[in-house]
Amino acid sequence: MVERVAPPLARRIALAAQGFGRPAPSEPGVRQVGGVLDRLGLLQIDSVNVFERSHYLPVFSRLGAYDKAALDRVTTGRRGRTLEYWAHEAAFVPRELWPLFEFRREEYRQRGGAWGGWLAENRQLADWLKAELATNGPTRASEIEHDANERRGPWWGWSAVKRTLEWMFRVGEVVCIERRRFERVYALPEQALAAELLAAPPAEADAIRVLVERAASALGIATEADLADYWRMKRVQVRGAVRDLEDEGVLVPVEVPGWSVGGRPAPAWVHRDARRPRRIETATVLSPFDPVVWFRPRAERMFDFHYRIEIYTPEPQRVFGYYSLPVLIDDDVVGRVDLKNDRKNRVLRVQSAWSEATAPADTAARLVPALRRAAAWQGLDEIVVADRGNLAHALRPELAASA
Repeated sequence: MVERVAPPLARRIALAAQGFGRPAPSEPGVRQVGGVLDRLGLLQIDSVNVFERSHYLPVFSRLGAYDKAALDRVTTGRRGRTLEYWAHEAAFVPRELWPLFEFRREEYRQRGGAWGGWLAENRQLADWLKAELATNGPTRASEIEHDANERRGPWWGWSAVKRTLEWMFRVGEVVCIERRRFERVYALPEQALAAELLAAPPAEADAIRVLVERAASALGIATEADLADYWRMKRVQVRGAVRDLEDEGVLVPVEVPGWSVGGRPAPAWVHRDARRPRRIETATVLSPFDPVVWFRPRAERMFDFHYRIEIYTPEPQRVFGYYSLPVLIDDDVVGRVDLKNDRKNRVLRVQSAWSEATAPADTAARLVPALRRAAAWQGLDEIVVADRGNLAHALRPELAASA
């Protein structure tokens, strides 16, 4: 008989698997930061810097204030622990995962249209770029001297050099070892990867099985759709791996009341090593690209939290704000705050603050210390709350009382 897991326990299992509910270290360093990366398996990258770059935020959400240089040491340079790849959108992933994405690189090689056609038509430029990297080492596109390195036309104004490097990055002819000023630094695989990672990659089915198991470990409890989304795979790709992992006892089938598809219970699985805490104690903000909320159907199913980032929404049509961050208190996502880092004036601006209908009465009181930690982490001296959102009026007196 399939075990029934109550929705509150499902939330706690998921959050514990993500690293919440543990005592925060007093001085998080490289080891603790690396531990977050190992647990999650990836850190999604995004260019928006209105509060903080998105890949820094999941570590803050789980560890509290930490020195960002510790994460930079993990994600930077030939000796770093990560590469960037299209894992779940653009993301930093541990280098040991590189062979597992050979099936995705092959998909890009086989894909026709603009990308494949471009590389085939510019093979001479691609070979020249490989020779340049072999001679000069890891390099940004903007540093390469070539007549074709001139921004023009579509593709975000990319030059022919940049566009060619981006295609080479997708198919694995080059790798991205870090970002400098948020620009990719390209290298040849042999300049960044150990020999064993350059050997014959695993079969596609074996690679997907490993990725599904890692997704299940990071999610704790998940549906097939959740497991597929973690590495942006198709459900048909992961179905066989889920079946095999269930047969081996790695995934244990469960039923969560309220988790349904088409009016029927949605099949779900718990990872055999998942913790089942009786409670989760935390109060923090999340990146819009945190694994807790990045798959919107899962966030709605698990937290009844409807979340859409409004960066691309015209300002008059925005409801919650340009860059609203979900608020996690204990085992529930209970609101969102639109944060702006006013670096010039050293002010954390809460441009709007909203609570969900089911948010606890002490949401503002619990959120204020989290905002103070965020401000201190960013080196800001003051927090200013704008008069927008149904939580703003409660935040201001709580901030004043804690001053």
